[in-house]
Amino acid sequence: MESKRFTKNDNGFICRNCGKKVLPLGYTSRNHCPKCLCSLHVDIMPGDRANTCGGIMDPIKAEPDPKKGYIIIHKCRKCGEIKRNKAAHEAKVQPDDMDLIIKLTAAEFTVK
Repeated sequence: MESKRFTKNDNGFICRNCGKKVLPLGYTSRNHCPKCLCSLHVDIMPGDRANTCGGIMDPIKAEPDPKKGYIIIHKCRKCGEIKRNKAAHEAKVQPDDMDLIIKLTAAEFTVK
């Protein structure tokens, strides 16, 4: 049996990296902090919350995409897996930090 490619799971959360209270987007699954852009390694398929790793995923790069805006590339601190996620820089509720996205696009940002 094939699983769905996307499960809407738009819950708020407290960022495990910076402590910011992150509100739901209201239209899709919020999967990273709008302040530090970190995520958690909790999904196998977007929104399914089926991955047991649970590591913090650091933003390592951002790429402009003509259809999706910006794509943030995350790398898990715990297992090293790399995932791509659409940025929410145009969100009405807590948009992503555009300055940080630009730094990631220009490769000026390094994960510490």
